This record gives sequence, structure tokens and C-alpha cells, in this order.
Amino acid sequence: MKVIFIGDIVGSPGRDIVEEHLPLIIEKYNPDLIVANGENAAGGKGLTPKIADELFELGIEIITMGNHVWDKKELYPMLESDLRIVRPANYPDAAPGKGYTTVKIDGKNLLIINVSGLVYLDNLNCPFKAVEEILNNVTYDYAIVDMHGEATSEKLAMGWFLDGKVSAVLGTHTHVQTADHRVLKEGTLYITDVGMTGPYDGIIGVEKEVVIDKFISKMPARFTVLTDRPYQLNAVFLDLNEKIITPIRIVE
Repeated sequence: MKVIFIGDIVGSPGRDIVEEHLPLIIEKYNPDLIVANGENAAGGKGLTPKIADELFELGIEIITMGNHVWDKKELYPMLESDLRIVRPANYPDAAPGKGYTTVKIDGKNLLIINVSGLVYLDNLNCPFKAVEEILNNVTYDYAIVDMHGEATSEKLAMGWFLDGKVSAVLGTHTHVQTADHRVLKEGTLYITDVGMTGPYDGIIGVEKEVVIDKFISKMPARFTVLTDRPYQLNAVFLDLNEKIITPIRIVE
């Protein structure tokens, strides 16, 4: 079971570099499934049905989300109707969509779960209990958890909490690929952050001058996705049978 997981796609630059390089990645790794975090794919905040369909057309088969899942209201009906888009499972049940989906590949059930961390993010239900409840109630052969969180400690805690219970725990949200990919002691593949896919010379995808000025002035600022090249693509390749996790990093 081989999976490509693409880190947070940011705006049109992220979508463009996926379109340009995903065919080469597929040719090299021959994955059974391609998953991407798409919570920033529409102008840096949220996802629209049009852009979701664009990502599916590029070859992405499952889209996970995060704290920007509600930024585009036009997505809400699609969250209810399309199981290929997965919002954080630790939102209340009344929220649109589901926090997990399953894909059958060669007769095996691959479970994809999305949860949001609590540190420096919204005060949601416990992500640990949310994942545990899904694992206890869904039949699966393999499971991948997208832990969308700010704190490295919280993501690593999720990795150890699920070690041996799921195939992989992959961190997203902080937009910088970490160098700690590893196989945990009970066989779970882990990385604290897969990184982002989008502009390279900004600050986590945003025009750097705006971010720098905000740090200096402490004044509100409107973040704008940097559209100038070069672009970058960050992802991981997972071989769930052989217990292999390989970072993918492409910078133009």
C-alpha cells in the first residue's frame, strides 16, 4: 500500500506546482492513493467546490482540511455530499461533513482521519478521543491521520498515542517541512509537519513584507498569498507495508 501525501496546498501557486510536478511524482513512486491537505487552496484560506474539483482532476483523490475549513461557505454542501473531503473529526457532530473516510484498494480498507490540534487553535473536542472513537468503530486495514496542529509537542504526542494503532501520523498546518520523519517503535510512520505546497520566498505562503510589518507594528494586516515564483512542493511518500516514509521536497 503506497500513498503520496501532499502538504498544505496554498493558493494558485500550490495548485500550479501540483499540476506541473504531480505527474512526475506519480511516475517515480507509483502510489495507490494521493492525499493532500487543501485547507489553504482557495486564496490561502479555505476551499471552494470549484477548486476541490480542480484538485481532483489533477489526480488528488482525498482532500483533508484544518482550521480554515469553514472560510468558504459554498463548500458546506460539498462537505456533506462528497466523502473525498475530510474535515477535522473533533468538530461537533452538528458541523457539516465527516472527520474520516475510507478507500478500498485491492480489497483493503484504508482509513483517512483528519483532526485539529487545540494548542493555539480553536477550542474543539479532544483530538485524541476523537481519533480513538473512530478507530474503535470503523473497520480498517490501514489508517493515516492528518494531525493539523500548531504545537510540535501536541503532534508528537498524537504520534506516540497512536503508535501501533495506525499506519501513519502526519502533521500539517505550520507549513514548514520538519526533518524528524521516522518509524515509531510500534511501526507507525511519523513526521511533525509535511510542509506546504506553494510560494517559496514568502512567509508560510504569504507576502513577506506584510508579515514582517505586522510583527513590527503589531497592527492588523490582510495576508495575501505570494504569487511570484519560485514555488515549492512538499509531500511524503508512504509505503505502509514496508514501513517506509520518504520526504519529498521540490523547489523550483
